[in-house]
Amino acid sequence: MKLHSLRNSPGARPSRKRVGRGRGSGLGRTSGKGHKGQMAREGHKHKLGFEGGQMPLIRRIPKRGFKSVSRREYFPVNVEALAALPEGAEVTAAMLRAAGLVKGPAGTRIKILGSGDVARRLTVKAHAFSASARAKIEAAGGKCEVSAD
Repeated sequence: MKLHSLRNSPGARPSRKRVGRGRGSGLGRTSGKGHKGQMAREGHKHKLGFEGGQMPLIRRIPKRGFKSVSRREYFPVNVEALAALPEGAEVTAAMLRAAGLVKGPAGTRIKILGSGDVARRLTVKAHAFSASARAKIEAAGGKCEVSAD
């Protein structure tokens, strides 16, 4: 195969519609726009969501609640999940992801919650801690470090 022998598949590049080139072309006279009316006029464009004058769907359906653009979402991990990790381990986001405790993209923020018990001394690095989780980790002799990444 050589560059000069390459061809598009049939129908991959349809020919341009040439309007207003005589009656024999099939798109002469009104050029496929029909007779008169809003859509036949020059410069007319469809507005996004326009439904011919009836109340658009986006305005008909009810709106509920509010979601802040700057809201920070955290992936919750309970203290009881940390109990399976080895004694004295440094728990990081990458380690939790490798253990399958955190799902989602690499930049997912993690919050440690206080459900369950932990009896091992761990150094936990996460984006946020609940007060009960911090108390349980420190009671077991571990440390809580807030990571800012």
